[in-house]
Amino acid sequence: MVLAAWERSHSPIPMEVFMRNAIILLAGGILLTATACGTAADTAAPAGSAAVVAPGVATGCQALAKAYGANMAPFAKALTETVSDPKAASKAQQALASFATAVDDATKGSEDAQLRTDGKKAAEQLRTKSGDAKFFQAIKTPEDVNKTMGQNLTEWLSPVQRHCQ
Repeated sequence: MVLAAWERSHSPIPMEVFMRNAIILLAGGILLTATACGTAADTAAPAGSAAVVAPGVATGCQALAKAYGANMAPFAKALTETVSDPKAASKAQQALASFATAVDDATKGSEDAQLRTDGKKAAEQLRTKSGDAKFFQAIKTPEDVNKTMGQNLTEWLSPVQRHCQ
């Protein structure tokens, strides 16, 4: 009786709200990454000189922005589905593995050796986490999804983000 009353007063958040949050995160990430392309070198430019962006870094940042844009929404959607359907965790794992491949592909052709190394590291972190079934099984609430889409994803991508700020 008490549980039923609690359930009526705490109705689940509709899927639309989850997806809206994911889209907001996606749009913000794309904008930040896309506008950041080429600005890492801007801060290091001496006063009075034109900022020069290393072509390898700029190209790598653009490729990362595309990888982020193409993979964020499918990962967010699959992750959100795990809240209502724990069997959907395998789709989220596959989406994250695809994200890892895209990050690796986006950076492995860069002329910048450090970006290649950091891209490989970020991709490996994503790939490792994609294989962690227990991690995905622990996602049970919208807050878990938000943490993964925010804090965790930022941490996993941190090796490459520093190149494109």
